Amino acid sequence: MMGTRGVPALYGGFETAVEEIGRRLVARGYDVTVYCRNPGQTITEYQGMKLVNAPALRHRMAETLSHTAASTVHAIVRDHPDVVLLLNAGNAPMLKPLALAGIPTAIHLDGLESKREKWRGAGAKYYRWAERASVKWGREVIADAQAIADHVEREYGRTCVVIPYGADVIDPAGDRLGELDLTSQGFHLVVARFEPENHVLDAVHAYRESGETRPLVVVGSAPYSQWYVDKVHEAARHDPRIRFTGGIYDQELLDQLYGHCRTYIHGHSVGGTNPSLLRAMGAGAPVLAYDVEFNREVTAGQALLWADADALTEIVDGIAAGTYDGRLDELRALGQQRIRDAYQWDTVTDDYEALIQRLATSRRSRR
Repeated sequence: MMGTRGVPALYGGFETAVEEIGRRLVARGYDVTVYCRNPGQTITEYQGMKLVNAPALRHRMAETLSHTAASTVHAIVRDHPDVVLLLNAGNAPMLKPLALAGIPTAIHLDGLESKREKWRGAGAKYYRWAERASVKWGREVIADAQAIADHVEREYGRTCVVIPYGADVIDPAGDRLGELDLTSQGFHLVVARFEPENHVLDAVHAYRESGETRPLVVVGSAPYSQWYVDKVHEAARHDPRIRFTGGIYDQELLDQLYGHCRTYIHGHSVGGTNPSLLRAMGAGAPVLAYDVEFNREVTAGQALLWADADALTEIVDGIAAGTYDGRLDELRALGQQRIRDAYQWDTVTDDYEALIQRLATSRRSRR
């Protein structure tokens, strides 16, 4: 498994997927190697997975691809895997050398990367090319949402394997909320990288214009978009209701925030199945979701949808007035049921195992 920061999962959705799927495959008898991009990491095994910490150029545009290139060389020369699961369309150039080495590879598309603000200009052009290359060269192409698969079918005429992320249904304790001076049901929550396509600025603007008295807790940061971070903080200036925590990587505390917020405000617009949204639903958070096909698909329409800051302000004012009390209770239960029905890690692993078996069989048939 390559193309991510690897495990232990400390960074994002890709890493969590690698950890959850990888450890389950190990339990099913597979030898799993995970290529990692964690400077200083010395462990070589984690939950039964073999870890290889490969180098990378520390540059925004080159870091992921340089790391995956080093991982590919190691896989071809040293590891000789039966199958490679390659995550992130930006790693598409590595499909060719893996194919030449006779290693069948499935590539996972991570949403519509070319539409992300951080890749504007040359980066966006590269990701448009990489998406085409992924679809053309990948032995199998994985989409984590049907909406992504539909996009690939429309644009390139190719069918994807749709395998979403997973999440746990949990009822977390609230004993650590006091660390942030919060109480159960006494705050609203945003968890996102501060990037324009995640609409954090819209959420802050909407909240500032609302009459809600409960605080808005904004969790996240942005490694490459300081200008946007500055705009978000400027929009919240002098409003004591809006609290910024920065990134929180303490998973227990984060689960308690999801499980005890009044609502979870989700503004992501260009990804597929978003892991933060799944995690919030699994913890029973009522979702206020930006109105795009990905979010409608994941929630099965069981969310309060908004298309701009004004619409979100209207919803938040309704919540403050008690208008949505009954609906929020429904959304808590419906969100958790949606996770049980459609986003379980064991089922996700079943689908990856079937994919791996197909790829391995295709390799044997070509020998």
